[in-house]
Order: sequence, then C-alpha cells, then structure tokens
Amino acid sequence: MVRISVVLLLLAGLLEGQSDPAILLIRIVEGEGAVYPIGSRATRGVTVQVTDETGKPVDNAAVVFRLPEDGPTGTFSSGMPTEVVPTGADGRANVWGMQWNRVTGPLEVRITAAKGQARAGTVCALYLSNALTNALSSSEPRPSKAGGWRGHKKIWIGVGIAAAAFVGVAAVSSRGTPSPAAAAGVNAPHIGTPSIIIGKP
Repeated sequence: MVRISVVLLLLAGLLEGQSDPAILLIRIVEGEGAVYPIGSRATRGVTVQVTDETGKPVDNAAVVFRLPEDGPTGTFSSGMPTEVVPTGADGRANVWGMQWNRVTGPLEVRITAAKGQARAGTVCALYLSNALTNALSSSEPRPSKAGGWRGHKKIWIGVGIAAAAFVGVAAVSSRGTPSPAAAAGVNAPHIGTPSIIIGKP
C-alpha cells in the first residue's frame, strides 16, 4: 500500500508539471514593420501567438508589451509604457490603441511571454513618421492674403462663366458671321438715294 501511494504521488507530480510547457515560442502575427503618423493613435496594434515546443497554442500565458522610455515612443491605452495581456485559447495576445508621441524614427516594442518556469521574448519593429501628417496637411485648402480659399473659388467660378459665354459666341459665329452692327445689337443709320435739284436755291 505504501508503494502504491508513493507511485500515485509521483504520477500526480508529473502530471502537474506537464500542465506548464517546458519551452515557449513567441511569434509576431500582426504589426511588424507598421508605420504610424506621429501624434496618432494605433487602431490595429501588435498581435503575437505563444506556442509550446510542439507548436500547440499556450493559453493563459502572461505576455508583457514594453515601449521605449524615450525617443520615438508612446503609451498604451492605460497611459503606461507597459501592458500585460494574457493569451487566449488560441495562444494569441493583442495590444492596440497606443498613443504615439511626436518624435519621428524607428522604435522597438519588447515582448516577453511567461508561463510557469518557461520564458520567451521577441522584438516588434515599428516606425513613427511625419510623412503622412504632412501629406494630410498639404491636401487641405490654404487661405490666401486676398480673402482665403473661398476667394479663389469665386475667381474660378467667374472664369467658368466667362468661358461659357465665349463658347456661346463661338457657336453663333460657326452658323454665320454677323455684321458688326448686328453683333453690336444697334440699328445702323440708312442713307437713301441722293437727288440733284437744278434751279434757284
């Protein structure tokens, strides 16, 4: 009976030890190499998957996402530079909604996963750029000294009306060239047949 109890205890210990993976593998599923405008908020974020040595997804593993302390960086939705997310049944963990600062350049999100005694780590490279911000600002209408962009709009409308009038005149001209008087819209004076009178004035 004693031997049976010892064996059962050993088996229980082995089974308990098998609940935690011996090795963790972490893979970036989404977000690697993404470029964000400076000062923006990330709408997609970074997704990783944690598996064991056999490729099986590991659930309830703690995944830590850490942003740089200075330079191009930001904060997570919690307002902190570090976020801890547990993996789901598919072994995936995701963070998004990072608020980026206004410093351009590359940044690295350091990611570590842990469950039991097993650990794994990787780095996700991102980039903060002002190119998209400049493109958006340059596409907006800029005011001018002569009354703003609405003034330019009025000028273009005036040019369009003048062009339409020119097209109308050209259409009339193509049907036949009117006399200068007809074109001016004025009745020209008419001189009758001259007469000669002989005699005393």
